[in-house]
Amino acid sequence: MFDLKDKVALVTGAASGIGASIATTFAGAGAVTYLADRDEDGVTKLSRELNQKGGNTHAVALDVCDERACDLIARNIAGAHGALNILVNNAGIGSIGTLLETSGADLDRLYAVNVRGVFNVTKAFLPAMVTAKNGNIINLASIGGVVGIRDRLAYCTTKFAVVGLTKSMALDHAADGIRVNCICPGRVETPFVKARIAEYPDPEAAYREMSATQILGRMIHPDEVAASALYLASDESYMITGTTFLIDGGWSAGK
Repeated sequence: MFDLKDKVALVTGAASGIGASIATTFAGAGAVTYLADRDEDGVTKLSRELNQKGGNTHAVALDVCDERACDLIARNIAGAHGALNILVNNAGIGSIGTLLETSGADLDRLYAVNVRGVFNVTKAFLPAMVTAKNGNIINLASIGGVVGIRDRLAYCTTKFAVVGLTKSMALDHAADGIRVNCICPGRVETPFVKARIAEYPDPEAAYREMSATQILGRMIHPDEVAASALYLASDESYMITGTTFLIDGGWSAGK
């Protein structure tokens, strides 16, 4: 089960964290996997490591805010493989603050990556998927796209938008043979999150507080998010589209 052999996938934000785990998992499942990130050195290093272990991966530099760059990569992949089978829109950024603490520039910055970035990359690859009558799009939203989170006004605004994009695209393109879902993780213990926790006056207290938002008592591991992405990318999940796939340790169950 969950074999991705003969499938071609692209993962944005693949240099580290959740994106790196998804790319690693897909490569291990047999997919030809493109690792895309602004951090070209990061994806090049990871791609080299995966290929040394028998993977078939390719590193590409990509800023999801750049429409032309998205179009160029889509054309290059189409020339090499035909239509992309699996697209994972993982690239994203965060911000802390209430509405009173958030500037218009802050909101625009998050919107450009978290929403317009998903739009740009999907717009570049979707036409070939429609022509092929086959495609699987997985967007990374957040628990902050399902429930509100204090002091995360801009972040939640954009992640709710990703959920809306997901459901709209699923409705619009089901007849084209395309499935669209989004994964909504709770707090994930990525290198980025660890670095931010280390900046707190009391890192241990901050770690406990972030872990406590999941009623199962710990943060989520990137590999656990990658496992859900593998399921959604596989043929075994054929009847799943337009859904918000929650991996939140029980956060959304209530407090």
